[in-house]
Amino acid sequence: MSHTAFFYGTLMAPPVLHRVIWGNTSPPQALRDLIHIRPAILHGFQRHKVKHADYPAIIPAHDSFSVRGTLVTGLTDGDIWRLDIFEGYEYKRRKVTAKLLKQTNGKEEGMGDLLQKEEDNSEGEDMEAEVYVWVAGIKRLELEEWDFSEFVQEKMHRWAGREAEKADEGFKDVDDAVAALEDPTGGRGASGSITKELEQTNSSESCHPSR
Repeated sequence: MSHTAFFYGTLMAPPVLHRVIWGNTSPPQALRDLIHIRPAILHGFQRHKVKHADYPAIIPAHDSFSVRGTLVTGLTDGDIWRLDIFEGYEYKRRKVTAKLLKQTNGKEEGMGDLLQKEEDNSEGEDMEAEVYVWVAGIKRLELEEWDFSEFVQEKMHRWAGREAEKADEGFKDVDDAVAALEDPTGGRGASGSITKELEQTNSSESCHPSR
């Protein structure tokens, strides 16, 4: 079954998302091509910093509030299984309707444009998605808005840099769960059967290019 999810925090960064669903911050291109990441916006929610943490949370709010993030399509049941473990008990997955974002010139944004101001974009079509909503109580949240650009510039190295493997940002829970079962990702993990088949196919095609 294919899933679509809206991410609004650390998982907006592809290396972090890749680390969770594939166990590798830099998976083969064949794996990256299995999902599609696009900028999107979710209305009726408000994003806050979580106290003493690098990651944010969203809670339901008035329709005048909105949260900007990414919409990811092509996720499998196994990917969602890993994401559920990564998010943990503090969040609950629920269905929402997000809107895709487009550049004002009509072209679809790339990941490099995520740091643009919201007013530089126009809203596109509605997309049904799943999102992780905070359920651990507002006392653990700060009033201040979580900032993606600040995370990328100041904290990203702890999640996807050289320090990532030494730190436990929730990855260990996922890794331990995967190790306890036989490839619950459906073969899409970094060492899964699908990954190996895709790499072999790409290798074969590169050795025998079409004319």
